[in-house]
Amino acid sequence: MPDAIIFDLDGTLADTETVWDGVRQGMAADAGIEWPEGATQAMMGMSTGEWSRFLAEEVGLPYPPEEVARLTIEQMAEHYREGITLLPGAIESVRRMAARYPLAIASSSPRVLIDTFIEVFGIDDVIEVCVSTEEVDRGKPAPDGFIKACALLGVDPRRTIAIEDSTNGIASALAAGMTVVAVPPHFHPPSAELLEKTTVLQTLDELTVDLVEELIPSPPAPVGDTGGKGSPGDIAEL
Repeated sequence: MPDAIIFDLDGTLADTETVWDGVRQGMAADAGIEWPEGATQAMMGMSTGEWSRFLAEEVGLPYPPEEVARLTIEQMAEHYREGITLLPGAIESVRRMAARYPLAIASSSPRVLIDTFIEVFGIDDVIEVCVSTEEVDRGKPAPDGFIKACALLGVDPRRTIAIEDSTNGIASALAAGMTVVAVPPHFHPPSAELLEKTTVLQTLDELTVDLVEELIPSPPAPVGDTGGKGSPGDIAEL
């Protein structure tokens, strides 16, 4: 069986990738800045420090990164308070997996938004570990967030499954040595080449215990272990 299951949040459990993009592009429009091509894709998976610097230095928002982060997170928190849309099967799949495995969330969202999501949707009783990439050195596609989540759970990344949606998120989990289940979004989906390295689902309704247990091979038996059938010496004495 897998050692654990680690979920991404934005675009995997909650339909918030478009909300993040709308907030950021709205800030640029308010400042009279044309949105650069490729900026949306570049920031998907970045940590708070990374995307706030990107918005200030690459997009050109007229604020220091700390102020960019504050303004963006305040607007996102308002969207959370007004209500966000869950993706199909999100909470049901979390509880289905929690019945069998330790669970974590490893997300690029700031900690305050992760905690708000968990509280609002009532899954604080089953999520054992949460990691925001603002708490590690590098955001996705670097593996830091997933590696920290595995360390906090006390599990081997090579025997742990990541549930992801975005290009940078999938690359992050693969770099951590994890097995990846991808639920590709319509919003900037990953390339077919990258998805070939994952197990692709249409929705989280398809995430079942039977499926994930097929994805992690059984560990090899210890040297000398004959599965209770006796050793070669035992057989020779019969």
